[in-house]
Amino acid sequence: MAKAMPHTLGLTKPNSTDHPKVSLVFPFVSNDPPFKIRRFDRLRSISFAAKEIDVTEWKGDLLVVGVTEKDLTKDDGSKFENPILNKLDAHTIGLLGLVSSEEDFAGKPGQSTVLRLPGLATKRIGLIGLGKTASSSSPAAFHSLGEGVATVSKASQSSTVAVALASPESESKLSSASALASGVVLGLFEDGRYKSESKKPSLSSVDIIGFGTGPEVEKKLKYAEDVSYGVIFGRELINSPANVLTPAVLAEEAAKVASTYSDVFTANILNEEQCKELKMGSYLAVAAASANPPFFIHLVYKPSSGDVKTKLALVGKGLTFDSGGYNIKTGPGCSIELMKFDMGGSAAVLGAAKAIGEIKPPGVEVHFIVAACENMISGTGMRPGDVITASNGKTIEVNNTDAEGRLTLADALVYACNQGVDKIVDLATLTGACVIALGTSVAGIYTPNDELAKEVIAASEKSGEKLWRMPLEESYWEMMKSGCADMVNTGGRAGGSITAALFLKQFVSEQVQWMHIDMAGPVWNEKKKSGTGFGVSTLVEWVQTNSSS
Repeated sequence: MAKAMPHTLGLTKPNSTDHPKVSLVFPFVSNDPPFKIRRFDRLRSISFAAKEIDVTEWKGDLLVVGVTEKDLTKDDGSKFENPILNKLDAHTIGLLGLVSSEEDFAGKPGQSTVLRLPGLATKRIGLIGLGKTASSSSPAAFHSLGEGVATVSKASQSSTVAVALASPESESKLSSASALASGVVLGLFEDGRYKSESKKPSLSSVDIIGFGTGPEVEKKLKYAEDVSYGVIFGRELINSPANVLTPAVLAEEAAKVASTYSDVFTANILNEEQCKELKMGSYLAVAAASANPPFFIHLVYKPSSGDVKTKLALVGKGLTFDSGGYNIKTGPGCSIELMKFDMGGSAAVLGAAKAIGEIKPPGVEVHFIVAACENMISGTGMRPGDVITASNGKTIEVNNTDAEGRLTLADALVYACNQGVDKIVDLATLTGACVIALGTSVAGIYTPNDELAKEVIAASEKSGEKLWRMPLEESYWEMMKSGCADMVNTGGRAGGSITAALFLKQFVSEQVQWMHIDMAGPVWNEKKKSGTGFGVSTLVEWVQTNSSS
């Protein structure tokens, strides 16, 4: 077995964390000490509870009320027309209405104010703006409300919090409560693993008032938590620098997921020699220049009982660092310093694996596949003009070593098809062209199958992640023809995201439904300087759609 390189470059390790201890013997890491990337379970101490009580009687540190602009309308006597705000105002002897006006709180999106007022059982009351209406047709407003709750709870150092709406939901209570809970968990997340000092959130419990009670809503809240911690796992993988998260460490993290959920997961991690036996020449050409060896990750989820009706594969691009190779990334806007996020597709796949291990959907088998490696420069590396051979026998002329992600995905897609799956979704930070087309909030999707497009788009609408279907324009394949091989690996600037998708299509069996998601835009939040965990929520929703639950 190939030996993983020691994780000592820069002497950097993530801060110690409070994970549940997992005993794991990892087959290809020698006697190195345990190396932990994750700390997502540190938020598991937060408890969510659905309640139906009078908000004026709730006792705790902070009561947060989501307020629309219309909710703040007052009558001729300067009293709130909204019954809940009117009742709260009466308990504070009119101070709520007076102080909120003085604070210029108008209920606009992003606005918030926290007040300490007499007459209420809670220590503080917070108002968070929802805009003109709290639309029940989209989870976005309630996710934002949850993030707002996290922000004000951190600012006020509150431990016990309740959330209610001034105008309670009459429809979509379950999905709204779920989005709210997800917003709280993700809003609390701050990645301080590589800082000398980091703060821990004080929030321990959140009561969600007015969204219903009982087993159904409790199940939905648990689901939201499970998915959110999968998203956090994805974010932590993306945020880990390339001198820490090598291909070997990414494979180790994948194996830990399988070990944690060993009742439903198995792991098969292939080393370089095993990949050679499978003739993965396209993938291994990308990896050839790096001192850190490649590892091919294959996790399989199978329900512990019941028949499997559908087999799915989730394939994620796993470049733990991308220098561009001999076509090195240079100049303003090349973002070479951010190329740790070029494994964002694999982060989505492994984050989804973690969530699915918790949720355990019945009736569906899921394969999680990542061809992990680095794209570096050395005398052993892939050169422009080289011809390489993928595992399905197709030859590729490399006219740009910085179009490497598709080369790794080619062999990963062939491998996925060989697992006998019915449907494949691959995710990759594949092209800058897609970012130019759709910006940083929307991922582009490509598929020849209309039914699969409907399934995944419906899942994204539930998750709140934004997707846009792009054309698979077959005539553009002319740009991908080579004089000495079956194809080149890039067709130039025009339609670059489309030709990349057409390239991937050459490695997918016609009997398998396939979709490619180019997530180069939404993988990274530049304002927060953090990975987003984009894709996890949609993938889990899609797996749920294909399960028998």
